[in-house]
Amino acid sequence: MEKLRIFIDMDGVLANFDKAKQSHPNFEKKGFRPDLTLDFSKFEPMPGALEAVKKLGDMGHDLFIATTPPWNHPDAWGQKRHWVENHLPQLKRKMFLTHRKDLLIGDVLIDDSIYRGQRDFRGTFIRFNPNNGVGWDFCVKTIVGMEESHNKKWIDGRSENDPVTIWNNKKNN
Repeated sequence: MEKLRIFIDMDGVLANFDKAKQSHPNFEKKGFRPDLTLDFSKFEPMPGALEAVKKLGDMGHDLFIATTPPWNHPDAWGQKRHWVENHLPQLKRKMFLTHRKDLLIGDVLIDDSIYRGQRDFRGTFIRFNPNNGVGWDFCVKTIVGMEESHNKKWIDGRSENDPVTIWNNKKNN
């Protein structure tokens, strides 16, 4: 088995940002900015997230959290750290705060966004979206498949003819 370095996004992947946003009393008000208002330490875990992280860790993979804290809400940086200490203490010193996820060096990036360089990540980018079937079960199964086949590719709905996919396949072969 090949040990993989796996980066996992926090908001919307590990922590349930949408649920916290929608339950906030100002959710329906014009101008509500959840990224500047919410207490990130209070988010519930996403369904299946804690179990999946345990499973991936038990498989021997090197796991890290890669999260983008709101620039104009500096308290969120510490709140994210507290969330990790409370829910995933095994990762408390394995956390990257970054606005450029393409600069991370690893094998897999699991993230629900594409606005912070995720598409330029040099390993396998799994675009997390439970509404489209790309939830935690899918992520774990995909990583197990990568172990078995040693085949790393883009997992975000791109076609095989997409120029980035072609480039990625060439560099991994």
